Amino acid sequence: MKTKIYRIKGKFALGEETQIFTKELKATNEKDIYEKIYSEFGSKHRIKKNMIKIEKIKEINKDEVIDPLIKAIA
Repeated sequence: MKTKIYRIKGKFALGEETQIFTKELKATNEKDIYEKIYSEFGSKHRIKKNMIKIEKIKEINKDEVIDPLIKAIA
């Protein structure tokens, strides 16, 4: 199964503040992206799924990647 690179934009509540995020991840489909985001933010920031709002998921080319880790893997 071929993996694709996705750019995810959204926000999450951290205390009284709302944090905006942009992440780039590799996954086989968009459904996997949701689980990866919820898992990563839940473990890193101790927030629940309902506090994370994913606003946009876009498939991108290798040339559009900004994250150096994803760029090295691609």
